[in-house]
Amino acid sequence: MEKLNLLFTKDGIFYQILRNKNIQEEASFFLNEENSDQTVGAKLDEILERKFSEITVVSALNHFTLMPEGFEHHELGYDLIAYNSLLEKENEELMLSVNKKFGVQFYYTFPKDFYRSIKNTAVSAKFNFSGEKFLNSITSKGGKEIHINLYHNQCEFFALDGRKIILYNNLDVNSEVDFLYFIMFSLSKIGFGLSETKFFVYGETSENETFISELQKFVKNLKIVYDNLPKKKFLVNS
Repeated sequence: MEKLNLLFTKDGIFYQILRNKNIQEEASFFLNEENSDQTVGAKLDEILERKFSEITVVSALNHFTLMPEGFEHHELGYDLIAYNSLLEKENEELMLSVNKKFGVQFYYTFPKDFYRSIKNTAVSAKFNFSGEKFLNSITSKGGKEIHINLYHNQCEFFALDGRKIILYNNLDVNSEVDFLYFIMFSLSKIGFGLSETKFFVYGETSENETFISELQKFVKNLKIVYDNLPKKKFLVNS
């Protein structure tokens, strides 16, 4: 039986179908002028028409908040997220994702119509937040570090000082200017100097080569950890 991996971003969906750990199919769908007659929800329903034994869902939608592990006032989840994002409670499912490696937890929301479509398949489904999944893949070398995960028109990053999380954010980026401003402004706010900070880049690095080349003009210590190559390093397997 086939397994399905799904990744949701601001304007699209990535999917990967596996059989016995071998990738059978993977593709992406983004809202644009060419496919304005179809929605992400409709594409999801089309994918879910196939039969799967298991579904894994990762959300990179930027409706989230970060709290210490063990925070138990779950009823405040929506309110905490609302400090950073405009919410529509009636349309968003509140979710929790815990990262024991760094002792933090993420509250995030996921569109209720997508959630219902997936749950209505009656297939075992695991949900996670991209920030938690990304954080779990990071190995800190110590000192001041910036770990950047690039998506299609989107990026998320962690600022670490040793094993301490200083900052996490997730932002839409449509140009090199947006990307550089996002990174440089964040560095200035947390007091990370360019010369003392090591940068690690993951994800859609080939697609975002110009972003990286612009960053390299200002940053000396930069390493591309991996590129999401088709059928080798896909976003939801990182």
